[in-house]
Amino acid sequence: MMSRTRTSAKSAGASFERLVADYLAYELEDDRIDRRVKMGANDRGDIASLRTIRGARVVVEVKNYGGQYQVGPWLAEAEAERGNDDAELGVVVAKRRGFGSAAQQVVFMTLEAFALLLQGGPKARPDVIQAPEVAQ
Repeated sequence: MMSRTRTSAKSAGASFERLVADYLAYELEDDRIDRRVKMGANDRGDIASLRTIRGARVVVEVKNYGGQYQVGPWLAEAEAERGNDDAELGVVVAKRRGFGSAAQQVVFMTLEAFALLLQGGPKARPDVIQAPEVAQ
């Protein structure tokens, strides 16, 4: 077995991100969902344009560590990226060893995020807040 290099790890990660993005775009029937451009220290997650049924933004951190899970640090990373994106929810999608199908991968999130998701997610913030009309 060949040892993993930085290049092979980056390639595996990019490939897994593509798999996850394509799966979500297909299942949610939303062609806006795609891999996100890397932002360095201000990273906003790996998948762009994912929203709850009520329109709230969801940050997805995608991890392919050969079936090894680092749940605590990954959730902390998703939470930081959720803040960077001003999103309502942050989740981690992790590769399951021996499962190539996107549908069979695992999702880590806090119980709070899970409860919000089951409620349909928080209501999206309005893009524009209009002042009330003044009677004349």
